Amino acid sequence: MSALDRIEAIRAAAESAVSAAADTAALEDLRIAYLGRKAELPQLLRTVAELPPEERSAVGSAANAARQAITALIEARTAELAGAELDERLRSDRLDVTLPAAPACPLGHLHLITQTWRDIEDVFLGLGFSVAEGPESESVEYNFDSLNFTETHPARASSDTFYLEGGALLRTHTSPVQMRSMIGSPPPIYVIAPGRVYRPDNDATHTPQFHQVEGLAVDEGVTLADLKGTLLAFARAIFGGEREVQLRPSFFPFTEPSVEVDVSCFACSRGTLADGSRCPLCKGSGWLEILGAGMVDPNVLLAVGDERYDPERVSGFAFGMGIERIAMLRHGIPDLRLYFDNDLRFLAQFGAR
Repeated sequence: MSALDRIEAIRAAAESAVSAAADTAALEDLRIAYLGRKAELPQLLRTVAELPPEERSAVGSAANAARQAITALIEARTAELAGAELDERLRSDRLDVTLPAAPACPLGHLHLITQTWRDIEDVFLGLGFSVAEGPESESVEYNFDSLNFTETHPARASSDTFYLEGGALLRTHTSPVQMRSMIGSPPPIYVIAPGRVYRPDNDATHTPQFHQVEGLAVDEGVTLADLKGTLLAFARAIFGGEREVQLRPSFFPFTEPSVEVDVSCFACSRGTLADGSRCPLCKGSGWLEILGAGMVDPNVLLAVGDERYDPERVSGFAFGMGIERIAMLRHGIPDLRLYFDNDLRFLAQFGAR
């Protein structure tokens, strides 16, 4: 059989096989069989130069024409079968979203941050406080000026505060709600202000967005002892009935005197575990820092601009805590970012209340 006859036979066999192919996988096998590197037709093309000169042109042209024809036929048949296969997959893979899940999805539950937020609210509502809210986009006046922050205070820097166009900012604490509450109501006033706050931090113990609860009490004769008693009741309700609190001197622009507040560690006995080892939660100190607080600075009361808040007539205390930190201490959570990773393995641990 001459080379031209062999080329014609290959072309006819390929056309017949391609037409009879049942699916795209079979077409791929045919493409390799007739057009692959080891197939007969490509091998013929490689040996054209070895033929007598008078046969080279005819054989080369016939081989190229056969290869192009087979290629075009495979592509056309592939497009035809691929469309049919897609239609079949769409028919067989239909998903009825109205059917129950298999297995049924469990009911959701409140996020741990929301649970802790509500637990804290419940404690202070039981102590006679009310819940106040304020905007997350704040003015410099309410966020800093009225709270006795000096013009050069580091918190005003753009590295510590998110500033917005027009001179506004994302509040760095919920303390502005305290000022808004005093402007709107005369004393006595007992409020807590939970909500989201924002600072340019991001690591295992800081996130750009987090949650705080600030508290304010202003009345006649309020003392530091009242603050300690209030926080002791809070600590025992949240961390356990045997807790104690201690106050350490500190500084905050809006309170004077200012204190850091610690609660006795609920995981050990004075810094030591039952097996005699050092407690990893409190690092052997026997105390856990939970919040900052203090007596309301007279300058803050004067900034209200209401004679009913005359610091000679009334006094008050204020405190602020991070909801994430309270939840971390209660549940031994090592990294703040776990709250926001949306990992169900983590979140599901806090579903049963």
